[in-house]
Amino acid sequence: MPLEPAEQSPSPLLAISATFTAEPLEGTLAFWMREVGLSFGVRFAPYNQVFQQLLDPGSLLGANRNGVNIVLVRLEDWARFQDASLSLPVLEENVRNFVTAARSAAQSSGAPLIVCVCPPSPSFAEDRERADSARRMGESVPGSLRDLSTIHLLTIEEILELYPVRSVHDPHGDELGRIPYTPEFFAALGSAIARKIRAIRTVPHKVIVLDCDDTLWDGICGEDGPENVVVDPPRMALQQFMLRQQEAGMLLGLCSKNNEEDVLETFRAHPEMPLRLEHFVERRINWEAKSQNLIELAEELELGLDSFIFVDDNAEECAEVEANCSGVLVLQLPHEASRIPRFLEHVWAFDHTTVTEEDRKRTALYAQKVERAKLERQASSLEEFIASLQLQVAIEPMSPQQLPRVSQLTQRTNQMNVSPVRRTESEIQALVRAGEAEVLAVTVDDRFGSYGLTGVMIYRQDSDALAVDTFLLSCRALGRGVENRMLARLGEIAGQRGLARVEVPFLPARRNRPALLFLESAGAQFREQQGGGFLFRFPAEYARHLTYRPGSGPAKVASESARGAATPRIAGAGADFVRIAAELSGVEQILSRVNGATAGRRTVPSPPAAPRTDLERQLAGIWAELLGVPQVGVHDNFFDLGGHSLLAVQLLSRVRQACNVDLSLEIVYGGAFTVAELAKAIELAEIERASADEYSAILKELEGLTDEEVRTLLAAEREAASSDHSG
Repeated sequence: MPLEPAEQSPSPLLAISATFTAEPLEGTLAFWMREVGLSFGVRFAPYNQVFQQLLDPGSLLGANRNGVNIVLVRLEDWARFQDASLSLPVLEENVRNFVTAARSAAQSSGAPLIVCVCPPSPSFAEDRERADSARRMGESVPGSLRDLSTIHLLTIEEILELYPVRSVHDPHGDELGRIPYTPEFFAALGSAIARKIRAIRTVPHKVIVLDCDDTLWDGICGEDGPENVVVDPPRMALQQFMLRQQEAGMLLGLCSKNNEEDVLETFRAHPEMPLRLEHFVERRINWEAKSQNLIELAEELELGLDSFIFVDDNAEECAEVEANCSGVLVLQLPHEASRIPRFLEHVWAFDHTTVTEEDRKRTALYAQKVERAKLERQASSLEEFIASLQLQVAIEPMSPQQLPRVSQLTQRTNQMNVSPVRRTESEIQALVRAGEAEVLAVTVDDRFGSYGLTGVMIYRQDSDALAVDTFLLSCRALGRGVENRMLARLGEIAGQRGLARVEVPFLPARRNRPALLFLESAGAQFREQQGGGFLFRFPAEYARHLTYRPGSGPAKVASESARGAATPRIAGAGADFVRIAAELSGVEQILSRVNGATAGRRTVPSPPAAPRTDLERQLAGIWAELLGVPQVGVHDNFFDLGGHSLLAVQLLSRVRQACNVDLSLEIVYGGAFTVAELAKAIELAEIERASADEYSAILKELEGLTDEEVRTLLAAEREAASSDHSG
């Protein structure tokens, strides 16, 4: 049976622990989870209990085995109640302890951990020495955690580059309810966290196929001439963006309706372009339908169409590909070229988490694959081809450095994979540490170069059998006998341990039929129905002597996989990336949608009583915006409209900014909290402030008079009062 992570919770959670009140994130996170099709609930740990949450296995974060843990730290919160002379030593000690606790939690938990050091308050940063020390300590945290692949770091620079905001801090909210940031910054922070979660939890695309004319450059090379097309700033930014994607492991391809020589000459005529021909693993430059060219590219690379992203400026070409290549993510560039760079930065499908060494080598690996394909076509038989490859296969226990790639293979491998179970780095690490599993990594080389780490086996030892959980091999090494050597190694291990057999379960998925064909061809002694799949049993002695006979097992099924993919292959794959990039790239747009989504769950009394004064109208507008309702009556109760204590703090902070009046939370809970009552409280505070100012002015005037002048003034005041009384 497949291994199960320990202590599975009933539903996946985003578990959040912060040194400040972080609940304002909930609306943004819930909105994005719905938007990208991820089923996560959101729960918050008690206020400022980060250390307890990281170190206690029974805490919200400690028990969150199949979700994602998020820790948000504002360093000054650890020294809030310390004397200034003690604050820096206290911070230094807490930062060291935090790094230790985070490392411990990441190594013991099955859930990925997102860590963000949030910006300090302006008042904390006023002291230059303290601010510089805190900045250095904050920068040390990512450096101390970066080597752990199960920890995902989120920096303030990254957040504000994606989602710039006018104002980050809310000092009044910090004072009233330990809510130190504005709603705009919470929306930016929540959006950046959501992007990180989606990248962690979904299988990334593998190939980006680019059009040429009016995409890579401005102009048409066949009409304007290769020398006369222009690489303007937006297209320069596009090429730089795609080069970064290629360096992160994405394969690049060209698909253009053109004369091939015109395109090649354009690359030669523009050496200033960041992208060169060697960056593209394959190209299709002809006058055929682009959908057909994409299908051929998928078959050539032996990848499914659902791993492709197609980028073009032409609406008709995009529509043709969408109609005929189900599964391809089609991105039509904005008509206004200046919008292209920001559009690309907000296509979530381009986000990456871990970039492995195999990712960086991927273009070279696929170039070798093309050379092997040429050799295969020239060989007189499959036996001759495989013999000429001079294949070298190494099967060794997984090293810590290989963990990211091993996890990546469980996420990405679809064809030769006996189980659709996807395993995160944290989950694999937790299984190994708990002694519940062993992991073997398979690396392959031949005379053309290295395939890299291409295979994974995860298994455990039962009483009389070696029980396999994961048995997979990348398609780049498929059909060359590597899978036979893998099964033989399991048989060898079983024999060394005195076990009778090797048991391999098969769970059907949409594209893993090659794995079933291999198990059937390998000659299992027994196959039984198990759940929705089968359990194959191989005697240990039989398995250890298994050899590859060309033609006995599956060789290629690329055509099937390329034309398949009618439905999204993973959770979150069906997100509308184009709409998100075009309509939800700014904080104001996001807040409007978040508030609109919340408004649908709130009741607004009808008809609302209209505001009677300018102040009431101003307050009603603030209430409506915060509560996400179309309008607010002056007698509507704040809590009946869906308000709560956190929103109340934000409301009083907004009132302070708008009216320059400080109100305590007593106004919220002292009676009916309505626009009318709030307006009265503001007017009363303004009157009290005006009276105090007038009294202060009189005292200041009296301080400048002599005793004789004071007596004369008082006498005049008494005479005037007597005259008014007699009249």
